[in-house]
Amino acid sequence: MSSQLLQTKSIDKLISESEQPEHRLRKTLGPWSLTALGIGAIIGSGIFVLTGTAAAGQQFVGHSILNAQMMDLVFSLLRHGHISAAALGGRPAAGPAIAVSFILVAVACSFAGLCYAELASMIPIAGSAYTYSYATLGEIFAWIIGWDLILEYAVSNVAVAVGFSGYFNDFLRLFGWAIPDRWAEPVISGGHWSGAYFNLPGFLIVVVLTVLLVRGIRESAETNNIMVAIKIGAILVFIAAGSLLIHPSNWHPFAPNGFPGILTGGAIVFFTYIGFDSVSTAAEESRNPQRDMPIGIIASLIVCTILYVSVAIVLLGMMKYTAFASGQAADAPVAYALRVLHASHFVYVMVVTGALMGMISSLLVFQYGQTRIWFAMSRDGLLPPIFSAVHKKYKTPHWSSWIACFAVALPAGIIDIGTAADLSNIGTLFAFILVSIGVIVLRRTQPDRPRGFRVPFSPWFPIISVIMCLLLMMGLLVVTWLRFIVWLILGLGIYWFYSRKHSEFHVPVASALENSPRH
Repeated sequence: MSSQLLQTKSIDKLISESEQPEHRLRKTLGPWSLTALGIGAIIGSGIFVLTGTAAAGQQFVGHSILNAQMMDLVFSLLRHGHISAAALGGRPAAGPAIAVSFILVAVACSFAGLCYAELASMIPIAGSAYTYSYATLGEIFAWIIGWDLILEYAVSNVAVAVGFSGYFNDFLRLFGWAIPDRWAEPVISGGHWSGAYFNLPGFLIVVVLTVLLVRGIRESAETNNIMVAIKIGAILVFIAAGSLLIHPSNWHPFAPNGFPGILTGGAIVFFTYIGFDSVSTAAEESRNPQRDMPIGIIASLIVCTILYVSVAIVLLGMMKYTAFASGQAADAPVAYALRVLHASHFVYVMVVTGALMGMISSLLVFQYGQTRIWFAMSRDGLLPPIFSAVHKKYKTPHWSSWIACFAVALPAGIIDIGTAADLSNIGTLFAFILVSIGVIVLRRTQPDRPRGFRVPFSPWFPIISVIMCLLLMMGLLVVTWLRFIVWLILGLGIYWFYSRKHSEFHVPVASALENSPRH
């Protein structure tokens, strides 16, 4: 049993299995499509929603150890021997220094992105961090990270689909239309019955995007490219128009809570960056993964960082960071600032349209990434065979696509998940850590294997990636850590009762006893 848990899968075997006709995916993506895929995932609801929240901080109803940041709690225990010195009622504001938070997170993601690029160029297989962990650390680590990625993609997409519904109704109101609130809001909001029947826009957008994904990745990529162009245009319009409404006094104080506020802001806005790892899920459908994967990962990170920092500087120059603490200002800070400061109707319409495109493209890429994770896990026997079935005509994992569709669309129509960002963050950071460790392991175990891209200054850059990811994880709340642990325990139960028994490395007990030495 212990041998199976740490059994790694041969990279050559992984590649050969991907070429089998019944599991082969169509190779249609080039470097620009991969870069657009990354931008499509990275620039989503985060830039239009979380910037204001992270700048203004968060205040919770009541004081609880569950609402404390893990780092604050640990420091309080180490310094004072008790937790009373920890902030239990909220998160400190980053203020205009949220721009520094974006840069901090971009640096952390860049180190992790270099590690992703090396492994993607070596192992051009669907599955992202799951596949890399199977090839480097062993089956149990692969299962944990695969289960972790399922949480990352599914939960974040539920939140984005719910957010899309609100923006979509605002967009319709610009033209004098609107969907009744009973059919455009979650049934359960904040743990209470909202009076709504079903969130129809949130449900339907996921279904429509699934049809695209089933028909083929090339068609999906082309649609994504158009949406990426629209939302980048909208962001540039906001930066240009907003820069004319800046009052420099709003930038003071720049960092009202010092580094703790910057770190907290980074932990919150990390959600905006998690999409770049979805580029690596497309490795198997890339025409030249050894060259194109590193380009797609690094280029998408650079473009998005420039846009994020620019938006943060302009937004926090337009209005004082305290204005974004709650209400509509917290839910849609970019649109709120334009409306309150009486920007032109054209600019407002462009930004709302860009926000919608951002959410749609983010949903598209994350639904795509989720199905490829399930596809890879199923092909390895850790999930039922239906998840790796490929459509005869379109050569896409159609059953995985539809199962993922309803796993996201139905909850999006019923519930409002306010903690989705934090749950996605901790799962992604954990994946980044394992990928970074995987680079170090493969450099030692297979130093001569061809690499289309190599992380410079290894093992120091991968080690820095691990440290920075751990630092950001410590900026998350205790309740987020507990929920993550519960999710992992549930996954380990599924692995024990199903996955390990269907793995190609599983050896039945009777067979193991026959082959064991007799005493």
